[in-house]
Amino acid sequence: MSATFADHETSLRDPYRLDHLAEELATRESAHHGTTHMPLTDPAVEGNGELPEHIPLSHNDKHLTAEIFNVEEFLLARSHTSLPDLRSELREYLANLKEELVQLINDDYEAFISLSTDLRNEGARLERLKYPLKGLKETVLESKQELQSIQNEIHDKLTKRGKLREEKALLHLLLKISESVTRLESMLLITSPDTGGKDSIETASNFLVYSSHSEEGNDEKFRANRAKHLSRVSAEYTQLLYHARKARNDKCSFVDEIQWRIDRIQSTLSSDLDQLFTQTLNMLIDSKGENRGTELERTKWIADLTECLRTYDILGLWRDAEDIIRREAVRGFVKKTIYPGAFAAPHSPLAPHTPFHFPDNQEPVTSALLEHQIPYTPFTAFIPKHTVRKMSGYPSDLPQAQLLDDTDDPLALLYNQLLRFVERDIGKIMDIAEKITVKTSERRGEELKALSLKSNSAAGESNKKFEIMANVVWDEFGNAILDEIGGIVFSVGRPNEFRKVCLIWVPSMDIDRSCRLKHYETTQSFLRSLELLAPNMQAVESMRRHPTYLAFERRWQLPVYFQLRWKEIVGTLEEMLTIIRLEPIIPKDGSFALPQSSAIWIAVSACWSSEIYIPELSHRFWRLTLQILSRYKGWLENTFANIEALSKGQHDKMVSSTNPPRASTPAGDTPSSSSEAAAADDTALRYASAAIVDIRLMDTNTMTLWRQIIVMMMPDDFDEDNSELQTEDALRESISALAAFIAPLSSSIIAILTRRCCDGLLPVRSIPSQFRAMSNKQTPVEPSYFVASILRPLKQFFAIGTAEGPGSLLKDAFLKEYATEVFTNVTQRYISYLTSMKKIEEPLKRLRKNKKSAFSLFGNVSTSNDEGKDEERIRSQMILDVNAFGKDAESLRVEVETNSCFMILKEMVYATDPE
Repeated sequence: MSATFADHETSLRDPYRLDHLAEELATRESAHHGTTHMPLTDPAVEGNGELPEHIPLSHNDKHLTAEIFNVEEFLLARSHTSLPDLRSELREYLANLKEELVQLINDDYEAFISLSTDLRNEGARLERLKYPLKGLKETVLESKQELQSIQNEIHDKLTKRGKLREEKALLHLLLKISESVTRLESMLLITSPDTGGKDSIETASNFLVYSSHSEEGNDEKFRANRAKHLSRVSAEYTQLLYHARKARNDKCSFVDEIQWRIDRIQSTLSSDLDQLFTQTLNMLIDSKGENRGTELERTKWIADLTECLRTYDILGLWRDAEDIIRREAVRGFVKKTIYPGAFAAPHSPLAPHTPFHFPDNQEPVTSALLEHQIPYTPFTAFIPKHTVRKMSGYPSDLPQAQLLDDTDDPLALLYNQLLRFVERDIGKIMDIAEKITVKTSERRGEELKALSLKSNSAAGESNKKFEIMANVVWDEFGNAILDEIGGIVFSVGRPNEFRKVCLIWVPSMDIDRSCRLKHYETTQSFLRSLELLAPNMQAVESMRRHPTYLAFERRWQLPVYFQLRWKEIVGTLEEMLTIIRLEPIIPKDGSFALPQSSAIWIAVSACWSSEIYIPELSHRFWRLTLQILSRYKGWLENTFANIEALSKGQHDKMVSSTNPPRASTPAGDTPSSSSEAAAADDTALRYASAAIVDIRLMDTNTMTLWRQIIVMMMPDDFDEDNSELQTEDALRESISALAAFIAPLSSSIIAILTRRCCDGLLPVRSIPSQFRAMSNKQTPVEPSYFVASILRPLKQFFAIGTAEGPGSLLKDAFLKEYATEVFTNVTQRYISYLTSMKKIEEPLKRLRKNKKSAFSLFGNVSTSNDEGKDEERIRSQMILDVNAFGKDAESLRVEVETNSCFMILKEMVYATDPE
């Protein structure tokens, strides 16, 4: 069988037709005259210059083991082998494969035959094995059903036990609720529906039970026991509510049936607690001396009050406690203090505080503070609370009212009474309530932390505490002020009444200090002082969020007040800016040179003055300040245009009407030296100088105002992101826009001064003619008379050697800059004059040279005749003039040695003619 299979494999046709390819290649080789064809070689091998390595075909060849056999890649991989050799190699590899295949078949054929023999009669044996399996399967299924039924029974019993356990727990819970209700009714002496009053009293014999109408209500021992008793009742009642809530979640109808008893317990407990709290509160705030009690009694009352407030906090009845404080402690005092005729009625002073005790080596705090105050500090009608405590040695937690220091203002006296009342009667209550709230918050926080919970209801939690300052004190005060005396306090429509003037005398100062204290400022000082009496910052924030506080702030109608002040400030400013005529002066006390600039500064200062500024309008006043500076910029643009037109017009007139005189003729009067042109230039110089002085002074004053006052008066929330930097950048941008006018104004000043200095340079052109016309010809030893007058206009402008000058205030800042620029311009004109003179002298020199040897003006020739001597004298005179001109410029801080134009001028006068 194996031989037949091998013969069949041998007779298979070549699938790649390698025999055919080999025959064609042999035919092609014989057709080329027997020439041998070189075998194909790998380009990589040829380039390498080495003999190719022959790798025989094997089972590991990547081309033969690929999923898809590629003939081209296989042939290219063996390009160094000729096709006949490749055919022989493939046939040899095919023979090896066939031999291996036959060997595999021969090896496995014997095992295949033995397997067929071994499997005889195995079918019946397998059939016999199947019969027991069916019985086993039925047995397993029956056992499974029995186990499932047992499991179901166990699960049902466990479920029943769980339900019984839950019902038992519910019954225990209901028993607790019933016992708690009964116990609370006994503790509160509430008649139970199942027993009479006698049984109730007998049942309550084990408790501290006291009737709310007992005749022993004034007994201190009874009162203390009753406060503790109500505290225990509240704790029991809290547990009752917790258990009832759990039972109600289980839809237990028993809780609904006894809900009326729970409500009755709540009302009774609340009534007893209100009565005890009212009695204790009245004892504490009683202003009569005979009922104020001893220090020990007041300590016991405070303990009872603390226990009552703690009970209110446990029960969550914060608003009930606040209503009692409002009704019993605050409302009566407010009605007696705040009423329409309160300002006209005499004020009975409350008990003053103990005077401050300062150390022997320390001065009173008032003088120490007032010495360091800036010109205006918002709401400084009282000494800061923390400073007084720190300097006087008081404990940090001792409440101290900061009274308004004004004994002549009825409104301030009224506010002082309110502050003293809060400090004396309400401050301790707020402090106790705050301590209770803090402890409760810490306990709740620990519970949430233990349960790994987070409170997401911050807004709701803010109302679950005492807010006596906002809901009691300020609510009563604010409503009373709004309703009773609002027409007097809120007079914003009349600014003079809104900011009523009165004098304040500070005893700690050596002289009387007068300041303006207005209704608004007085009220704001009262609010800040009232906030200082608050137990913490949260109480202040609650007060500011209270609807009464918001209505109180809206009642001021501050936008109306700002409009009135805006009209006053802007109206006065516009009247001054509309004046066309300018009258600059030379200020000697640091004031402005132009009245318009002074009006701008007055308007800016008014926005932040103590008589006008209100912190709530800081945004509007800040915007008005920037608008005023922008208006000043617009006015400067118009003014500069007029100054530039005036200066340019005179200059054009001078240029168009001036003809250059001949070199031999002395320069006469020109239109530029006329009185009309001089007056126009003087006016332009005064205006430009005054504008520069005012711009620089405005820059300095505005930034000083920003650093010393505006920054301190700006509210903290003026801007959300980096407010101080943003506002300062806006202010500096406005100041930079004003400072941009300094450069063009300086250019105008320099142009006028250059024109005037160049007028003093005109006699230079007449020097040659003067020396030739002289009868007594001597070598010059002094500079010309006109040299000292060249830079004289510059000195007169800066008041150097004179009493006054338009730019006397600019001397320190601009003398060197202006003098250097003017000196350079005049030097250039000097150079142009000498160049023109040289061009005129050269034709004359050539004419004289034809007759006799001549001396050039700028050359060094023989001095054997008079003409040569004249040229030498002229040259010497020019050298003296240039040196004197340079020394005069040095006195004006000009660096002449580094001035390129002056160096060129010196080279011209020192140069030697090459001829």
